[in-house]
Amino acid sequence: MATQTANLESAAQPSDRAGLISPAKPRLLYIDNLRTALITFVVIGHLSVTYGFDADWTYYEGGEINPIFSIVQIFIVAIGISFAMPLFFMIAGNFTPPAYDRKGLMRFLVDRLMRLGVPWLFFEVFINPFIHYAVDVHGGDCQGALYDCQYQGTFWQYLKDFPVASGSFGDGPVWFLEALLVFSIFYALWRTIADRTNSFRNDPQNRPVGVPRNWVIGLFALLIGLTTFFIRIWFSAGYYYEPLHFEFAHFPVYIVLFIAGLWAYRGNWLVEFSDRQAKTWFWVALGLIFALPFLMIGFGALSGTFDESGFGGANWLSLSYSLWESFICISMIITMLCWFRRSFDHQGRLARFMSRTSFAVYIIHPGIIVPLALALSDIEMNLSLKFLLVTPIALVLCYAVAYALINIPVVRKFV
Repeated sequence: MATQTANLESAAQPSDRAGLISPAKPRLLYIDNLRTALITFVVIGHLSVTYGFDADWTYYEGGEINPIFSIVQIFIVAIGISFAMPLFFMIAGNFTPPAYDRKGLMRFLVDRLMRLGVPWLFFEVFINPFIHYAVDVHGGDCQGALYDCQYQGTFWQYLKDFPVASGSFGDGPVWFLEALLVFSIFYALWRTIADRTNSFRNDPQNRPVGVPRNWVIGLFALLIGLTTFFIRIWFSAGYYYEPLHFEFAHFPVYIVLFIAGLWAYRGNWLVEFSDRQAKTWFWVALGLIFALPFLMIGFGALSGTFDESGFGGANWLSLSYSLWESFICISMIITMLCWFRRSFDHQGRLARFMSRTSFAVYIIHPGIIVPLALALSDIEMNLSLKFLLVTPIALVLCYAVAYALINIPVVRKFV
């Protein structure tokens, strides 16, 4: 732990990007690297949907998929969905209090509007119409088509009706920015009320006492799972509330993990959480991963008929899935945080480059991978092989384009 502290004290001060990193403390390099890994995983995940199973994504190519690859893909996506975005919210929550402490109410809100609202607007105005137009002109499977299967008009004609036809202003990855902006506003309101009533003081004596014990964390995961099950009686997984494009089925864990991030900052949990405690949750995560095939059997994996009741409703399958998802989420988050803290609390040139550009990659990657997939759609091959070949090309393009963008002075202010 002494070595860890020394590393943190000697780290360079970071810039505040979208609330995920804050200059109030020395840079946690392992958090930076973890954030880069998660964003890279998001890009790979969207490519796996493009060349895998049908899901909520702009373009699905369709075709022959290797059965073994399909099973591996289901495992990776199911586990990734359960913890990746909640971890994003926890990281964002962890770096929200120092940003508010340093800037105060108005500067904090203006900063969040600029760093979250502007990239959100950029995606919706420029990137999203372009990729939908490309899909609609291409035709093909028409998974993401908003108009006819093969649109015949010009791009400018397409733009006239696009907002009405899409029915959403939180498409693709930017729903996260939208949700984080909402969470930040609620936090600012709460801090304003708490500060004025003297119910909150920013001093060490009022911080949470230590890292929560395992039984507390287990109870926390249980409550998340039960709340998620309850919400999914009305809002099943895969149901999106428009025009916000919020999937309420996952919002209990998003909200709670953002709040946990706020507490984590005050208690310094990201540094103080012990490797011994993390080892326990690693075994929990491993056990839940081995339990996933049995859960898939409950969904009808052996019968060939997929039972969607597990995504919502008052039934045992939905309860089982909600509890599995909440416990795998918490155990994976603890495991990943401690693993990266122990093994990846350093950066070489490549890691620094990817860290600096990763937020821009998150915003622009649909505008790279969808046109790339469309351009290569006429190449006939097994989709599993195509995924393996296209993924490294797509990642290089995403990071290269992002690097070019962040070197534009105006863009640099927002990413």
